[in-house]
Amino acid sequence: MKGHLRRRGNAWELRAYVGIDPITNRQKYLTRTFRGGKREADEALARFTTEVSGGGHAAQDTTVGDLIRQWLDLARNDLSPSTVRGYERTIRSYITPTLGKVPLARLRTAQLDRFYAQLREKGGQNGTPLAPATVRQAHAILRRALHQGVRWGWISTNVASLASPPRVKTPQLDPPSPDDVIRLIEAATEDDPDLGCFLLLAATTGARRGEVCALRWSDLDLPGKAVTISRSVVEAEHSEILEKDTKTHASRRIALDVGTVGVLIAHRGRCSARAAACDVVLPVTGHVFSRDPDGTRPWVPNDVTKDFIRLRKTVKLDTVRLHDLRHFAATRLLAAGVPVRTVSGRLGHANAATTLGVYAHFVEESDKDAAAKLLGRCSQNRPPLPFVDGVGGRPRLGLRLNKSHRWLQLTPPGCTWSSQLRPVSRRTLLVSSGLCQHAP
Repeated sequence: MKGHLRRRGNAWELRAYVGIDPITNRQKYLTRTFRGGKREADEALARFTTEVSGGGHAAQDTTVGDLIRQWLDLARNDLSPSTVRGYERTIRSYITPTLGKVPLARLRTAQLDRFYAQLREKGGQNGTPLAPATVRQAHAILRRALHQGVRWGWISTNVASLASPPRVKTPQLDPPSPDDVIRLIEAATEDDPDLGCFLLLAATTGARRGEVCALRWSDLDLPGKAVTISRSVVEAEHSEILEKDTKTHASRRIALDVGTVGVLIAHRGRCSARAAACDVVLPVTGHVFSRDPDGTRPWVPNDVTKDFIRLRKTVKLDTVRLHDLRHFAATRLLAAGVPVRTVSGRLGHANAATTLGVYAHFVEESDKDAAAKLLGRCSQNRPPLPFVDGVGGRPRLGLRLNKSHRWLQLTPPGCTWSSQLRPVSRRTLLVSSGLCQHAP
């Protein structure tokens, strides 16, 4: 590790070389001030260079803002354009004004906790409280940027990983009912059949809006009643439309019902008629939903959302969002008893754990229904409780444990006597009497 001394008035400046900046390709040095004689300064420099050689030190002129900018430039190509825009907005609005000029080497966990508390209290517009989800997004950006700083050797620890951002309460999902979805699709079909087809496909497949916009005719297997989802459409800067991989970077093949296939066949006929009227050919690579006769450009996801908002007002369903059609598909499948892994595959989740995390409440309700059905089947096959001869015929015995829970007592209705039969545990009594569901 190279290092040298520099005289600064009555003190010494210790300088240690830490390598080439991976972004700017400029040499980076760490500095430290030392007061004392030349011999002591040489010894301090030796200790300093040894300390720096182990990594974990940021240059004195490197700020939090510098690190975040360089990290985002590096990660930009691996992120969705919409994600990049969201990160840039969060950095510009919240992180840079408060932490942008803080030296990276002096950033501490307590400082981040105060920053999060300040955002939560009055970080919003005009000093209003900021939503916990937005604060956690700022935390996620800082944590990822600082993690990259650790990998570059600029800092030794990621102080953001020890911070305490606010918790985000998981909102209770309230998907639309089947009747509401039918009303939306029927109203859309009456006004714009193409939009009605779009909503039906979104509701039956559970695909994201960008994935439906990105569909091409070559992705549809109408004879096989299936559709392949392998890409998505996003809107970049300056209204530029880009196609990218799906959110999980994996394609999936989804089965279609007969009704949806029929609607898609009719939609294909309309598109072919428009292409013929414009004297163009509708290629198999054309987009299924496009304003162009040849399907060159896909629908813009934000435009579809605007059309949906106007539609829902006409049917007085102002609280229903376009994304709720995805929740509708998932919850109806779970309620029908479809395995979680199958639902996860149709939705394009990374794994079944993601599906369980989002729709845990509906999985629990489905489990309760299964338990009720199982209980009903057990009740049908449950043998009758034993009878004994008694006054007035053959009354059914009452079964209970005595106070010590040690003896089984049989008490016919209307009688005051009881008969102790044998020692028995409460579990044995409940199992033998067919009342397992009442066991504590």
